[in-house]
Amino acid sequence: MNEKINTFLNSDLLSKYLIGQTTASETLEVEHYISEYPKVKKAYQTLQDKLEFTAQLNAVKAPKLVLDNVLNALDQKPVVTLKPKRTKKWYSLAIAASVAALLFAASSTYLFNQNKNLTDENQTIADEIFDLRSDIANNNSTLNQLLEQFKQLNNPETEKYVLKGNTRAKNLKTVAYINPKDKKSMIDVVSLPKLPDDKVYQIWAELQGKMVNLGVLSEADRRLQEIPYTEDALGLSISIESKGAIQVRPNDTPVAEISLKIND
Repeated sequence: MNEKINTFLNSDLLSKYLIGQTTASETLEVEHYISEYPKVKKAYQTLQDKLEFTAQLNAVKAPKLVLDNVLNALDQKPVVTLKPKRTKKWYSLAIAASVAALLFAASSTYLFNQNKNLTDENQTIADEIFDLRSDIANNNSTLNQLLEQFKQLNNPETEKYVLKGNTRAKNLKTVAYINPKDKKSMIDVVSLPKLPDDKVYQIWAELQGKMVNLGVLSEADRRLQEIPYTEDALGLSISIESKGAIQVRPNDTPVAEISLKIND
């Protein structure tokens, strides 16, 4: 019921009824609501008071000279009793003007809010399109990277090397792919035994007695990834080291190692 009353109050029937602009059916509907629902009656009285106040503000006071002439004329003629009219013409016009102003203000506010909502919706759609384009660009970049890796794996010049862990890391297994012609190196981390938080798996390239750091391996890197290519490398190895920037391998006992083919 409250929803029905609110719907009625949000319409302009009360305002139209005040200035006599309702149809016969609308008049019956308004009078029914006023008589049946105190909330509607109170709103009607409030609107009537506001319109009457506005009409009084807009009224123009007659000059004193005109008033004196009217009084003198009345003194010279018999007094005639007039039936009081419900609403004077100027009063009705003032009310109509006030209602029109209120309706215009309400319409302007409604249109402003609608335009603001439309602007917000357009901005949301634009942001979503921008995010979608960004996702498409990222996906295309990832796809191109995968295609390039697949191309390298199927290249006849690419050599495959499997590194398996010794007794210190029995479940360790990685696969290295090296293409000396294109100077590309990739590694696929298949499995890595769990280490303490302060330890990491480090991969190295052996270069004429010198060990070159190629980076850290972790369980999060269980995917095909590029590693630095080392010219003339004799072998690859993986060791367990303490966390930190390690450039020289202090441990001479790796947990996995393999010799690389030497191209003459």
